[in-house]
Amino acid sequence: MNFDFSDEQIMLRKTVRNFVDKEIMPHIAEWDEKGEFHSEIITDLAKLGLMGVCIPEKYGGSEMDYNSLAIVCEELERGDTAFRTAVSVHTGLNSMTLLQWGTEEQKQKYLIPQAKGEKIGAFGLTEPNAGSDVAALQSTAVKDGDHYILNGQKTWISLCDVADHFLVFAYTDKSKKHHGISAFIVERTMEGFSSKAIKGKLGIRAGNTGEIFFENIKIPKENLLGEEGEGFKIAMSALDSGRFTVAAGACGQIMACLEASVKYCHERETFGKKIGDHQLVKQMIANMEAGLQMSRLLVYRAGELKNKGVRNTRETSLAKWQACDFANKAADDAVQIHGAYGYSNEYPVERYLRNSKAPVIYEGTREIHTVMQADYVLGYREDKELNRMLPAWPFVE
Repeated sequence: MNFDFSDEQIMLRKTVRNFVDKEIMPHIAEWDEKGEFHSEIITDLAKLGLMGVCIPEKYGGSEMDYNSLAIVCEELERGDTAFRTAVSVHTGLNSMTLLQWGTEEQKQKYLIPQAKGEKIGAFGLTEPNAGSDVAALQSTAVKDGDHYILNGQKTWISLCDVADHFLVFAYTDKSKKHHGISAFIVERTMEGFSSKAIKGKLGIRAGNTGEIFFENIKIPKENLLGEEGEGFKIAMSALDSGRFTVAAGACGQIMACLEASVKYCHERETFGKKIGDHQLVKQMIANMEAGLQMSRLLVYRAGELKNKGVRNTRETSLAKWQACDFANKAADDAVQIHGAYGYSNEYPVERYLRNSKAPVIYEGTREIHTVMQADYVLGYREDKELNRMLPAWPFVE
């Protein structure tokens, strides 16, 4: 595999990094402290063509490859997890799923405005009693003529108060268990929809996260994504895309921890020398660098498989698990390097530590990915082809 970046990818990284340094870095500490999500950042990202990075041009996207999406997510999370999360949910979980499973009519109506950033997409799978156990969800969609009547609620939904379109999963036939789950495109403006933000989060405080509620929402049958009963497959394919962006973002978190720690190592002196000269501090710096490089290799390997249109559930799971664990450890070490100062918001590393915990949990906990990887090795799990794979890049008919 060739991991050399193209000139376009190098320019893309510079563009996103400059944007983060100018538009996010000067304000993020205040936004995080106040718990404010600034949607104008999303508007600005759309102007740069970054809300549809790997969506074909004919559907309003920038038609870059999947590793270009990884670069965008890495650089955004270097600024803050909240804005990488927004792109992950909008592009990775929603738009790429519409590209994979949507009808031409659905792509024209929903994917094109999302890829252009004119509309924002979100993802509704998790419920109060259904997280890792997807089959435990309680939301239902009952067929009624040309509509489905949707009832239920979802929780821990990123962009809950911001998104225009939601990809929602509900039972159309509970007797079939996970084979009875279906996927629907739900619009915020539909009667019976409401949302509520969750306050008091440990981290990602500059992001919008909360609950969405459905009370007898009439969903046109045209808004069924895929076929009835394909919802579980669709959700799992969406997670293959979402987890890829989370893993890429974790690389950005490690990079941010490393940059902050190196800067502090050159500023702080103890026992008559710079703390970077102390052997155990060097060990933490070295571990961060190793974690960053190993995580990038796993992420870009998964990205190359996506570029070829090859099933990559196993590789993406490993990348997500390891990169997020490395990021969590890097943030912990960054606080340790900063000592008492790392425990205050005078320096950014305490925010990095708070932000680093959520990705270890969402889109498959550390434990879920551990079991998945063991099952692959033991032969209990196989990479079977889905009905529809994401198209290979460059996008061709």
